[in-house]
Amino acid sequence: MTASLDRIPCTVVTGFLGAGKTTLIRNVLENSKGKRLAIIVNEFGDVGIDGEILKGCGIESCPEENVVELANGCICCTVADDFVPALDQILSRMPKVDHILIETSGLALPKPLVQAFQWPAIKGRVTVDGVIAVVDGPALAEGRVASDMDALAAQRATDETLDHDDPVEEVFEDQVACADLVILSKSDLLDDAARARAGALVEAHLARAVKVVPAANGKVDASILLGLGLAVEDDIENRRTHHDGMLDHEHDDFDSFVVEMPAITDPDDLAARIARAAEEENVLRLKGFADVDGKPMRLLLQAVGPRVQHHYDRAWASGEARGTRLVVIGLKGLDRAAIETILAG
Repeated sequence: MTASLDRIPCTVVTGFLGAGKTTLIRNVLENSKGKRLAIIVNEFGDVGIDGEILKGCGIESCPEENVVELANGCICCTVADDFVPALDQILSRMPKVDHILIETSGLALPKPLVQAFQWPAIKGRVTVDGVIAVVDGPALAEGRVASDMDALAAQRATDETLDHDDPVEEVFEDQVACADLVILSKSDLLDDAARARAGALVEAHLARAVKVVPAANGKVDASILLGLGLAVEDDIENRRTHHDGMLDHEHDDFDSFVVEMPAITDPDDLAARIARAAEEENVLRLKGFADVDGKPMRLLLQAVGPRVQHHYDRAWASGEARGTRLVVIGLKGLDRAAIETILAG
């Protein structure tokens, strides 16, 4: 290991769509114990929802200007164009940041990103403190890598061996293979038997001795996640993945688009429409904001499959353009018109 005192440690937080990465990072921000933090958020879609959630924390140790969003594509495909300039921006901040958190998109492969830390322009300034994989406990307990993927669940049910040709499975397996710590999210929704099934599925993909930590609502002691000091870039070649030796990879298996709508009157009604769209049109993930008539607060919505959560996260700022913007993510072939019709009511 070649960790250096003058290099800024970076923690890579990876995980599938809806696994709970943003919730975990927000909890770290709220319990950073004085560390000056910065975040790079790799958004999948045209609206920076995750970045907006983190910017809205109002936490002194991570001011809004320390949250940098990358929305031009998967971070592991755009390292040179997006990630390096984002690092430059953060490292120029004064006072100097103590730690950088990198939230990858649900589709990103950690290995190409970590390999970039070997580049001369990066290596002398930052180091990878550790790679954290966040996995969806309830989905794994049912034999799926993400929530509400009925087609994948059916495929797995008919074959006891993992189908490595399935791109969704490969993304999950590569993320776990590169992890130094695995967070089993939503553990409060699991009984002991379900937790054991989920843990067994994760451990089947671990080639190394990696701890699996259960977490509810993203609550994990920040000292467990930060300060690992592993200099992962020096070891990354030993972490075998499906995409080793490939010059590039594509994410043509997914569709993503933004739905903009007028103000709504009933949050529960919108949540019901979102759940219906997920069930009828195979929407894997939906997240966004809504303008509610007569309310000074912005409504935050997040859905994993038909499971929808919503709450008012903050007041609309003076001069801010109010609106309803929802990012829809699903497997290739989403019927955009049908989804928009359902959401519009």
